[in-house]
Amino acid sequence: MQLKISISFILLNYICITSALLNQEGLYLQKVKLSLSDPSGWLSDWSHRDSTPCNWTGVTCNGQQSVVSVILPGASLSGSFPMFLCRLPSLSKLSLSGNLINSSLPLSISSCRSLTYLDLSQNLIVGSIPSTLSELRFLRYLNLEYNNFSGDIPAAFGLFRQLETLILTDNLLNGPIPAVLGNITSLKSLALAYNPFSPNHLAPELGNLTNLEDLWLTNCQLVGSIPQSFGRLSRLKNLDVANNGLTGPIPSSIFQLKSILQIELYNNSFTGKLPAGGWSDLTELRKFDASMNKLTGMIPNELCELPLESLNLFENQLEGMIPESIAKSPNLAELKLFGNRLVGSLPTELGKNSALQTLDVSNCNLSSEIPKLLCQNGALEELVLINNAFSGNIPWNLGKCRSLKRVRMSGNQLYGEVPAELWGLPQVYLLDLYGNAFSGNISHLIYGAKNLSTLKISENKFSGGIPSEIGLLDSLIEFLADNNEFSGEIPSTIVNLGQLARLDLSNNEVSGGIPKGIQSLKQLNELNLANNRLSGEIPDEIGGLPVLNYLDLSQNRFYGGIPLSLQNLKLNKLNLSNNQLSGDIPPLFANGMYRESFLGNPGLCIDGSGLCKSRNENENSIFSWILRLIFVIAGIVFLLSVVWFVWKYKKIKKVKKGVVTTTWTSFHRLSFSESEISDCLKEASVIGKGASGRVYKVVLSNGEIVAVKKMMERPYTDENDFNNDDSDINEFEVEVETLGKIRHKNIVRLWCCCNKGNCKLLVYEYMPNGSLGDLLHSNNSKLLDWPTRFTIALDAAEGLSYLHHDSIPPIVHRDVKSNNILLDEDFGAKIADFGVAKIVKSANRGVEPMSVIAGSCGYIAPEYAYTLRVNEKSDIYSFGVVILELVTGKPPIDSEFKGQDLASWVRTTLDQKGTDHVLDSRLESRFKEYIFRVLNIGLLCTSSLPTNRPSMRRVVQMLQEVRARMPIIPENEGKIFPSFCEDDKEILV
Repeated sequence: MQLKISISFILLNYICITSALLNQEGLYLQKVKLSLSDPSGWLSDWSHRDSTPCNWTGVTCNGQQSVVSVILPGASLSGSFPMFLCRLPSLSKLSLSGNLINSSLPLSISSCRSLTYLDLSQNLIVGSIPSTLSELRFLRYLNLEYNNFSGDIPAAFGLFRQLETLILTDNLLNGPIPAVLGNITSLKSLALAYNPFSPNHLAPELGNLTNLEDLWLTNCQLVGSIPQSFGRLSRLKNLDVANNGLTGPIPSSIFQLKSILQIELYNNSFTGKLPAGGWSDLTELRKFDASMNKLTGMIPNELCELPLESLNLFENQLEGMIPESIAKSPNLAELKLFGNRLVGSLPTELGKNSALQTLDVSNCNLSSEIPKLLCQNGALEELVLINNAFSGNIPWNLGKCRSLKRVRMSGNQLYGEVPAELWGLPQVYLLDLYGNAFSGNISHLIYGAKNLSTLKISENKFSGGIPSEIGLLDSLIEFLADNNEFSGEIPSTIVNLGQLARLDLSNNEVSGGIPKGIQSLKQLNELNLANNRLSGEIPDEIGGLPVLNYLDLSQNRFYGGIPLSLQNLKLNKLNLSNNQLSGDIPPLFANGMYRESFLGNPGLCIDGSGLCKSRNENENSIFSWILRLIFVIAGIVFLLSVVWFVWKYKKIKKVKKGVVTTTWTSFHRLSFSESEISDCLKEASVIGKGASGRVYKVVLSNGEIVAVKKMMERPYTDENDFNNDDSDINEFEVEVETLGKIRHKNIVRLWCCCNKGNCKLLVYEYMPNGSLGDLLHSNNSKLLDWPTRFTIALDAAEGLSYLHHDSIPPIVHRDVKSNNILLDEDFGAKIADFGVAKIVKSANRGVEPMSVIAGSCGYIAPEYAYTLRVNEKSDIYSFGVVILELVTGKPPIDSEFKGQDLASWVRTTLDQKGTDHVLDSRLESRFKEYIFRVLNIGLLCTSSLPTNRPSMRRVVQMLQEVRARMPIIPENEGKIFPSFCEDDKEILV
């Protein structure tokens, strides 16, 4: 015992002696180290064995060995703000950006009196910004961006006298922008963008900031106009007030900003014409962006005479011609004018005098020929001319423009042969010539297009054979060449395209057979060779394509039998009609669902479908004997069935009498007696049918209303549902197992259940506004304005996020759709119907194989249809479709889509016609920006590649970010509507 005490005493003395070697400032930093979590070991060399901290990571000292700066960016440090730093008397520079500093920033930070530079950006700091920061009288740089600060910008900030940079972007500040900031006359940079400020005007006092060079106020809920006092900002170089609610004409005061380099005015509501005068004084202006406003009139010639580097005026209502003077700008690199009402031609010398990189004039009314000098300086990367009336040939010298990466010319009137070298440009990843009148061949030089991933040349007059060199394009994902005049055989080298996902050669004159080795196209999910002259047998190898879900070989000359291997595919579309096929149809396809897939093949046979020819007399004789035998067996079965029915009926009556006294299972504290439930299950109380039973509205004796699902012995089937799992799946047990344990505001509540004999009852909370699907796609859809739709999306996202991330173990719903999102009396959304849900049991939440497809048409993720493996990414795809329903107002499957589902239709329409043709016209235009943002979230969720879909937790974060930027919704907007289901027509669960 004495020995242990001696050893402890010696160790304590050693620590005291070694600590004595470290000076006082080092001891303070040691306490900083102890107060922070350091999982990456950034502070591992902060050792008490040193005499000073001057050689420690991130620490800098002056000549007197006193710490003057602590710089620790991106070190994964977590914990509260380390106040011991403020005891370093000479500390002038502190940066903890990109860490995980949490809690709030203490008022005592004012004790860091020597600070001139403070960067706490990209942390997790919450609460108010301390007003005491203004007491740091030497502070010149303050950066608090990308945190969770809320409340107001302190009025005390007007007391700063030396501050030059103030950055508060991407926080949760929700007061107005204070006018007192105009008192900080030393400011050179002010950045307040992306905060949910209350709607506020730009304070005229900001015009006092005569030293200001950068003003960034994007997404700050600004209203009104730009004050004339801004004309005093004589040193201003960058003015960015984009994505606000500013109105009126573009103010004349900006013509007084002689030092201005960049003006960002896009996505406001500026109206009227662009001023015709005053531009000539802005000789330093390099970028002008006033896109997505409501500007009218013509593009001023004076604006185009400035030495601009970038001119963005897209999605306005501008008319007239593009001034020729824009081609004279020596600096012009970016010109985006798409979505206007322009006419005439592009300036003939565009690209001659500057290194033009981007030109986008889509969806205008431009005509004439494509200028020949666009790539004169060899810098052109993006050439986008979609949906105009350009005519003539593609200039030959564009084939020598090796900088090109993205070429889109679809929807014009171009003709002639495509320059041979254009096919083989080495950096082009998208070549879109769709919908013109091009002729000639695909050049053999296409082998040089090593980066080409999308080749769209549909609906032209291309002819000749498809060159074998196309098999050298390792990056090719989409090859769409339908509706041309191609002939010859499909080159055998096409099987080398390991990344190919879509191949469409339909409506050509291609002959020969399908190349051998096609099973090597492991990524192919669409193969369309319809309406050609193909012949031979359908290769058995097609059945080995693991992700193929669209196969159309109709209107050809294929003969022989249908390979049995096609049954291995999980096809959304199969069309083998109008060929010369014969023999038996594979059993999987021998039902009415596939009837139209085989029409026009007189040699095919499938009993009972009407597709078979009559057998010969001998076969008919054998058939008649078999038929008689079947009748005899059927009679015996009928007699046995009658006996069984009588016995079963008596048993059911006994069980039914005993329902009242049977044992119930409750999952919540109930305010009613379960025994009265069964007495209320009358035909008059039926309010809907779900995937496996009827739903009743039950009004209890205490006035409470519940919804009761009575499970059927044989599930009710819906033609849009694939939820008919095999017998090992007990929907009742799944529902009870999942919902019985879940407690979340956005998951429908299961009160109790009964499982006794044939009595299988599930008692849920009653949702008076029915399902989102019924409401959204009915005459009552006018009740769903944008604030209400957005809230429903966020509620449902939070419910799914709980299932995926917070439930233990995680749960995959497997049937997310608008009909399974129920709405309470306030239009709050809750996820329902867990009959096919799966608990993910693996620790790493990997994929789990399913026996059959579960889900509903239009909502099923592509990979689920062909792999039968499920994880939360499948739910995310389905939720993305729900978002698209909310944004477009359209159902997931509709005849308007011409065979596509909603997700495909949205992408196609966006690509060809623009956003206005996608959005629900019933939604208010003032929310257009936020609807766009939510639409983009839906497109992310419905990405064809599961790895590209965000997690539900991230989806919730993105929706919350949109909510933070949306205008404040008055209390009488959004969820103000009474229940529309007074007549008991809601369909629940």
